[in-house]
Amino acid sequence: MGRAFELLNNMQHNKSFSDYIEHVREIPEKDPEYSEEELNLPECIQNYLDNKGIKPYTHQYETLKHARNGKNVLITTSTASGKSLCFNLPVFEKLVNNSSATALYIYPTKALSNDQLTTLKSMESEMGLEIHPDKYDGDTNKAIRPEIKRKSRLIATNPYMLHRILPHHDHGWARFFRNLKYVIIDEAHMYRGVFGSHVSFLIRRLRRICKFYKSNPQFIMSTATLANPEEFSKKLTGLDFEIVENDGSQKSKKYFILYNLMKQENSEESWNKAAVRLFNANMLSELQTLAFTRTRRMAELLSVYVKAELDPMLQNKVSAYRSGYSTKNRIEIENRLKRGELWGTFSTNALEVGIDIGSLDSVIMYGYPGTLMSLWQQAGRAGRAGSDSIVTLFANADALDQYLVKHPEMIFEKTPENAVIDLNNPYILEKQLLCAAYELYLTPDGNDLEFCTDIKKHISNLEEKGLLDKQNGGYLSTVKNPALNVNINFISSNNFKVKDENGKLIEEIDMWRVFSEAHPGAILINQSVKYLIESMDYKNRICKARKVKYDYHTDAYALTDIKIEKEIDSRNYGEFTFHFGEVLVITEYFEFAEKKYGNILNRKPLVLPPLKFKTTAMWITFPPRFMKAVTEGDKSDIGGLHGAEHAMINIFPLHVMCDRSDIGGVSVLKHQDTKRSTIFIYDGMEGGIGLSEKAFTLPKKIVKTAYELVRDCNCETGCPACIYSPKCGNSNQELDKVSTLRILEGLNKKLEFELDWWLDEKEK
Repeated sequence: MGRAFELLNNMQHNKSFSDYIEHVREIPEKDPEYSEEELNLPECIQNYLDNKGIKPYTHQYETLKHARNGKNVLITTSTASGKSLCFNLPVFEKLVNNSSATALYIYPTKALSNDQLTTLKSMESEMGLEIHPDKYDGDTNKAIRPEIKRKSRLIATNPYMLHRILPHHDHGWARFFRNLKYVIIDEAHMYRGVFGSHVSFLIRRLRRICKFYKSNPQFIMSTATLANPEEFSKKLTGLDFEIVENDGSQKSKKYFILYNLMKQENSEESWNKAAVRLFNANMLSELQTLAFTRTRRMAELLSVYVKAELDPMLQNKVSAYRSGYSTKNRIEIENRLKRGELWGTFSTNALEVGIDIGSLDSVIMYGYPGTLMSLWQQAGRAGRAGSDSIVTLFANADALDQYLVKHPEMIFEKTPENAVIDLNNPYILEKQLLCAAYELYLTPDGNDLEFCTDIKKHISNLEEKGLLDKQNGGYLSTVKNPALNVNINFISSNNFKVKDENGKLIEEIDMWRVFSEAHPGAILINQSVKYLIESMDYKNRICKARKVKYDYHTDAYALTDIKIEKEIDSRNYGEFTFHFGEVLVITEYFEFAEKKYGNILNRKPLVLPPLKFKTTAMWITFPPRFMKAVTEGDKSDIGGLHGAEHAMINIFPLHVMCDRSDIGGVSVLKHQDTKRSTIFIYDGMEGGIGLSEKAFTLPKKIVKTAYELVRDCNCETGCPACIYSPKCGNSNQELDKVSTLRILEGLNKKLEFELDWWLDEKEK
């Protein structure tokens, strides 16, 4: 037996560990499946594969076959399955057979682009080719940029740089775009939410420019496993794809532990102390260990705590890793990981995607990473060398973590989440439309863009605002290079800048977060440094801050009201009705608390203007008869609705890929518009990004999971593991667990009956 099994065995027989083990799953090894087809590759490529001892897996050959047939391909196989070779084979084959062909590789981050460029240059050298692969991003020396545009046939970039390249496509890029045969989009699952919506329009702008240069490149994308690969790939690019999902790669045996400190109600061990003890048990078992944390601060803190318990001679064997480090420092840590010089590393999700860090023996996730997709990406970092490995999910106290460790089938048997890209947000769409109109003339109907079906309405809006000018039968932007004013991470351009006492920019925050995170008196943490926000200038959108060493943090509280502006769709399930539509959200922040270790030290008033924005929402209306039957008076009425709202939001990311901060909720006993008891779940950004719209199609899954969350929690009156919410404007007051359970149980039973009946009717 290997060291991974020995550690597991020791933990299971040591009460200080075994008391906290909720579940152990052994994931069996899997033999490789190789293609037996004749590859017929150019000699230099075949020699490269032979010299490396590489025999393509079945999914790698399947990708090559589809690409040769002119198809776009989406690869959804697991982490460490050789997805890079899937797209490198057809690309290099095309570059060898066509001496003028070019290829564009798009990576979500500069770090990943740098890492993969090393492989591409190595392939070029070992094949004896001259395709001059290079990167073109914000770090590329301006002196060599003209040379890259002139001679490189394979360019690696990221969406941020592509957003800046397209407006200048006629400045030395004509050769590259005219001969573009392949566009590679690696780690495509990173493009979701606001960022994904921007990137989807960016890809359509790229395709339009290629069409201008009379090229029609094929797209090959790689992504983590998704519930909706066809829908996702179509929305991201506007194209149809062949899906490659049967994974032929070899997998070693993996032991997966669900570890929960809350399993023992009377445990006196702190979460941090238990986290350090678990990490040391892995590392001192001679398992090279990578630990993922949810925040940069936690990565740094746990690294400090572990080092403090090690012999000074061994402290350099442990390191933290996160964004914010210099490129030089990141590369040094990555290389030390590859060489095995680091025994343990604490990282944010910066090491989750593609960067080659070699083989690891153990992965610990300190807290559920937010999506099942990310969980399996992180878990896939262990066992890359073919040896047995061990993965541990160390649950936090919050509801989603607790639900998962008590329902292991949701991890090991559930279909992954739906990745959502919304093409209907008018604020994002019109910003991107303006960028496109600067790059090339827009046709009068705008159909050359393939942005949306009602594009004429948005063209008219921009023309009325004086941002588009009709010329020669088409439209041009009146704004010079509008891409400079469009941040593809945000919906609005009206972001606030946080500056220190010397006027140095600390960070930029969108206007929807600034009221809760950077209000006067708030403690803002940036790269482990605490800043006290001293003032907020609404007119100039600047927050002034100064460094402090306070030992507390802050949380802001708000009251939210919702007005229904337009109901777009509704579905009846007996007396319950699920609705989807457009709403106006009005949020007023009235107070903030100074907290230390979760305890409130002080409460202070906030005087801020109301925050109003239009977005999309799903809402559920409950009949009075039902509410009377399941509750016992006014307090439990609102307490049950409020608890059900929290429970559904807490489990929302299990079904729709998002962060919990991306959505908000409101529960009302008698809403002004519906005249009934109502629960709203809304997209927490202006214009919406499709989250509540997707939830509207998944009522049974969301309600059932919320019901199980509350039912299976051992608490009596409610806790952070079931119906409490860290975002609650009422500080988790007016919550009633008994009524919550009755509401969710009744709703769950009705949905199961109605949906099963509906499916029966459909099948007749």
